[in-house]
Amino acid sequence: MTLKERITEDMKAAMRASDKERLSTIRMVQAAIKQREVDERITLDDAQVIAVLEKMVKQRRESIVYFEQGARQDLADKEKSEIVLLQSYLPAQLTEAEVDAIIRDAIASTGAASIKDMGKVMAAIKAQAAGRADMGAVSARIKAALGS
Repeated sequence: MTLKERITEDMKAAMRASDKERLSTIRMVQAAIKQREVDERITLDDAQVIAVLEKMVKQRRESIVYFEQGARQDLADKEKSEIVLLQSYLPAQLTEAEVDAIIRDAIASTGAASIKDMGKVMAAIKAQAAGRADMGAVSARIKAALGS
């Protein structure tokens, strides 16, 4: 079963269970997937669906910060619950040790010696860590590793 099919089945289950919050979030996911398919005139595969989900999680994390600054804890809590649902469709997250190992391997395989080689290292890591690690945090770790 593809990820899109799983999301559709979960939507049907949420409808049957009258789970309005879950149904609303799943419909939002389906709308984002459909929007990208229409915009690009393609059918998304699992990797592309994961990219859409990652973008949605990132948007919600940013929103949480603004809601908490604006003393709107109710909206921040809603965003947090949406993140939990979105992450249930993403692959298991890598541990910090696994991320560090991937970074070391990528630096060794690309022969990176300075921060100028960061693009090569990121390209090597992206295939392994996409959807399984926060690429912003990975980028910061690569900078630290290459900068020293």
